[in-house]
Amino acid sequence: MVEAGRSPNIKIITNAEIKEVSGIAGNFFVKILCSPRYVDAAKCTSCGVCAQYCPVTIPDSHNQNLSLRKAIDIQYTQAVPSSYSVNPDYCLFLNRKECKQCTRACQTGAINFDQKAEVAEYHVGSIIMAAGFKECDAGSIESYSYKDSPNIVTGLEFERISSASGPYMGKILRPSDLKKPQKIAFIQCAGSRTQISGKSYCSSVCCKYAVKDAIVALEHEPNLDITIFFMDMRLYGKGFETFYERARKSSVTFVRSRVSEIKHDKDTEDLAIEYIKEDGTLHHDTFNLIVLPMGLEPHKENYSLAKTAGIKLNTHGFFQTGLFNPLNTIREGIYVAGGCKGPMPLPDSVMQASGAAVCASELLQKSRGTLISEKAFAEEISIDREDLRIGVFVCNCGKNISGVVDVVDVKKYAETLPDVVVSTDNVYSCSEDTQALIKETVINEKLNRVVVAACTPRTHEPLFQATIREAGLNKCLFEMVNIRDQCSWVHAYEKEEATQKAKDLIRMAVAKAGLIQPLAEPVIDIIPKGLVIGGGLAGMTAALSLAEQGFECYLIEKTSVLGGNLRHIHYTLEGEDPKSYLNELVDKVRNHNLINVITESEVESVNGFVGNFSTLISTGVNNDTNSKKLEHGIIILATGATAYEPDEYLYGKSENVLLQHVLEERIAYGQYIPDKEDSVVMIQCVGSRDDKHPYCSSICCSMAIKNALKIKEINPATNVYILYRDMRPYGFHEDFYKDARDKGVVFIRYDIKHKPDVTEIDGGVCVTVRDPIINKDVIIEAKILALSTAIIPGENKKLEKTLSVTKSADGFLLESHVQLKPVDSYVDGIYICGMSQFPKPIDESIFQAKAAASQASILLARGYVKTEPIVSSCDTDKCIGCGICEYFCPYNAIKMIRINKKRKAEIVVAACKGCGVCSSYCPARAISMGKFTDEQILAQIKAFGDKI
Repeated sequence: MVEAGRSPNIKIITNAEIKEVSGIAGNFFVKILCSPRYVDAAKCTSCGVCAQYCPVTIPDSHNQNLSLRKAIDIQYTQAVPSSYSVNPDYCLFLNRKECKQCTRACQTGAINFDQKAEVAEYHVGSIIMAAGFKECDAGSIESYSYKDSPNIVTGLEFERISSASGPYMGKILRPSDLKKPQKIAFIQCAGSRTQISGKSYCSSVCCKYAVKDAIVALEHEPNLDITIFFMDMRLYGKGFETFYERARKSSVTFVRSRVSEIKHDKDTEDLAIEYIKEDGTLHHDTFNLIVLPMGLEPHKENYSLAKTAGIKLNTHGFFQTGLFNPLNTIREGIYVAGGCKGPMPLPDSVMQASGAAVCASELLQKSRGTLISEKAFAEEISIDREDLRIGVFVCNCGKNISGVVDVVDVKKYAETLPDVVVSTDNVYSCSEDTQALIKETVINEKLNRVVVAACTPRTHEPLFQATIREAGLNKCLFEMVNIRDQCSWVHAYEKEEATQKAKDLIRMAVAKAGLIQPLAEPVIDIIPKGLVIGGGLAGMTAALSLAEQGFECYLIEKTSVLGGNLRHIHYTLEGEDPKSYLNELVDKVRNHNLINVITESEVESVNGFVGNFSTLISTGVNNDTNSKKLEHGIIILATGATAYEPDEYLYGKSENVLLQHVLEERIAYGQYIPDKEDSVVMIQCVGSRDDKHPYCSSICCSMAIKNALKIKEINPATNVYILYRDMRPYGFHEDFYKDARDKGVVFIRYDIKHKPDVTEIDGGVCVTVRDPIINKDVIIEAKILALSTAIIPGENKKLEKTLSVTKSADGFLLESHVQLKPVDSYVDGIYICGMSQFPKPIDESIFQAKAAASQASILLARGYVKTEPIVSSCDTDKCIGCGICEYFCPYNAIKMIRINKKRKAEIVVAACKGCGVCSSYCPARAISMGKFTDEQILAQIKAFGDKI
């Protein structure tokens, strides 16, 4: 968010509302009503003096009204823009013409009560709707007594309670008396998956964040007794099943029951519930705090916004898109991303945002670069002859750090260190106002080295480097200390030790900072072409997106036809025609003049680095192969996945046992016509959520429901049974789950410890399953047994070896950051999408492919890449040419060359990731690392030994 606020190409308009949209795609006119802030953002320094003098206190909406704030305030410390604003509903001057204390207190004259609402018109080429969603109203569920007890809180309220920057500074307290609760209950599906509230859909994220919040609460208070009441734990998606198991091992109790009522004890403020377990037994329990992870719903303003923009809403009030066009509205040029099109987890919102951006880029590709402003940096200051002047900035991070580490003491200690001329502590070092402060301090104090002690450099180091670069310092004259992850988080109950460790780390960083030197960022031209590996839905979508933006690309497919897994899909729950879409997509790809389709091909080797890859492929049939070298700037991996073939339930032994996609194919081609005498059984989670494949494959439940509904559509009298562990048709697919139940599909849950038993009988199979509700075996004689098996990653060891792309524990391609960089691999210039990243339905594969194309096109459009300055360098005089560094380099960033007829190591700086493996193995100590030289590391070690 801070980066968006600093971009010269992004204009942020707050307190704004769209009033009119006219024009056509590429040429829209948008009228926006801008309400006044009553504070001039250009003059406001965020000093907070105005709020100190304001006499009016109001509920703090950022803290979910669990604390108070002033009528003039900033939403939160890291808000963008970093400027205060006046709440017109509570301001005494705006309502009664009284007070104006804030005006007299403001030293910069930033407060202006003469500001008026204005209508501004903007001329734009495309529009992206990202209006978000809101939490369902907990008070509307009368049986849960939310309005009667302060100790019944929503999921968002509990998020703020447990947050280090929240109203209770990260302590788990109940609102009624601010005492620690001993027993906490989470009640799932509050406000969703019910016709009563009108929210029949699954809100997708509630189970995930309930489990997360339970784990976070236990990290704060390990002896809490936490129970989660649920109908189905929908922990679908990459890594979440493991997260679920972690919660179970962390003593979180999971109870399968939908709580119908909460009773409030006014004397103790405790909360009593009655619930019926799956076996039919009635239970009573009392809790000190109850959390309702509320379902998510659209903003009411969606209706007026949709009308204004000329687009449609779906039956639930979210912006409507299509299965095969998940980011497009019915009006060309207007796209949708994030929660305004339906509840979704954060990584999906990020991918959709990137995907929507690339849709706009495709539309506006002819105008690319015409209105761009390049960010100007101050001329880099030479520090060759300067004495050391080191500045240390210690971050409170709200209470995230200062709740454990004595930040003031650490700041004062840093002042005593050699060559430190400035030491400050800041509430949030990453906030816009603190970035401005750091920049100002560097200039005014003539600092030539900067140390920031805050949270993880993994996400924040580039931000601080950009800040000191704006002040004229080389970005590498910066050192970051992680006192959150390495101090406050891991030593939460050892405050003195955590504080001492923070001092040790800062002392070591200062010692190193005195030796760091400016490093150059080599600029390398990019080959403006892309390579997409995999010709399935994701691969074709990515290739077409690149081509529509004007970039030539190669599309490599190992089989003779395009389509991948989409060729096995014959109908959809939404009623759209996948075959028609597939044929249309293949035609577009094959006929596009910028896409070179190469089928029956495999990658033999990949050399080079971001912007300059060289790939050798082999093509041909029946051993008649030809080799071809392709030069390109980026790579998108869309290598897909496949259905697991089990060795249980008589699969491969009985012709009546088949996989779900085979059943779909037989129904589609008329090879199986359901009869009224038939029974069809489907078993879920076959080969998944177990020791071999410990993840949920996300799509299996919806696929089973789809086939069950299709059978019922053909012959309503056919008996269909779905045996499941948890039904996980998340999002709007919940409606189809209900439809299946209404049409007579029988759902029977089974426990992993009591898996169904299958035997062969004449004309079919006999399935025996233990029904936990009646606690008896149910015997079903079925004509067909369909297995919903795990989706497993495809294997291509040659490709994996040559690309050195990291894989997750499940074998799928691993993203650089699950939330912030969900399509970037760990290798610069290589992106991942589709089922190769993780199993996902059609629409998610499409927008993830669009997101990968978006990230790739940023590089291609820029035309150059700045390589990381922190890379290896080789002293060829010391190098003995042994080649050990080349052998061990995981990024193929070292090659052996001849210098005066002697073998020497040469570093390909654009490919180097600065991991240091080469330096650690070099027997001649010929290789060193930028910012991690032996001298710098030894200085840190010595500084640690100099503990005061």
